[in-house]
Amino acid sequence: MAALFFDIDGTILDRDQRCLESTVESLRRAKQKGHLLFINTGRTACDVPKEFEEIPFDGYCCGCGTYIKYRGQILFQSTIPPVRSSEIAVYMIKHGISGALEGTEQIYFQREDYNKNADLAEYRKNIAQKNHGVVHTIEEPRIRYDKLMFCAEDAEDKEQFLKFLEPDIRAIDYGTGVYECIQKEYSKATAIQWLQEYLELDDEEIYVFGDGANDVDMFSYVKHTIAMGEHDKALDPMTEYVTDTVEKEGIRKALEHYKLI
Repeated sequence: MAALFFDIDGTILDRDQRCLESTVESLRRAKQKGHLLFINTGRTACDVPKEFEEIPFDGYCCGCGTYIKYRGQILFQSTIPPVRSSEIAVYMIKHGISGALEGTEQIYFQREDYNKNADLAEYRKNIAQKNHGVVHTIEEPRIRYDKLMFCAEDAEDKEQFLKFLEPDIRAIDYGTGVYECIQKEYSKATAIQWLQEYLELDDEEIYVFGDGANDVDMFSYVKHTIAMGEHDKALDPMTEYVTDTVEKEGIRKALEHYKLI
């Protein structure tokens, strides 16, 4: 038995946010072989596609290690403390920092867009569509969230906000002007470590599949690391095997390479 951990974007889903039938079938074959299947994503739980319920995942590690669910049971969750979460929201409103506060149940945006960053604009649009046009805002009282994303047009504003976050929040630079900001104690690696201990898994039994900068932590922690055909070069030093792109059946090819199906 092996435990397989999959990133979502660029790994399970293609650029158009579709899951290929080849990917679904390959995951089902892996499940039939007795392997455990996990999503390990930077997305918070509310942003995991509902369609994944049709795929036999055993568990979900969401929000870069801040939420762990296994076979229907929430085993672990860490939310940014209320006082700190309020401080961050107030800072963003006061200084016009554009971004999203990502919670387990909702994702919150400003009432107004303060810049034209294409990635954040697309993110807001996608969340609004999932919520049937409803956009929750950071001005709402007593919001709870686990992580955040932000973009600042002014370099000084960006550096000041990063300094404000630094005591307890770690920022990942995507190189697009957007930063993913995570509670310092947690990552995709800590989620795997938690489940490894819980399920008493050996190192040789763990495989990870990813493509992005926020996969560096789990690639650093695990021996069997599979990078998709199109991936962030930061993964290269830690990658054991490069498969094809998701569009060219990279998941199937990787599982066959390791004889997991």
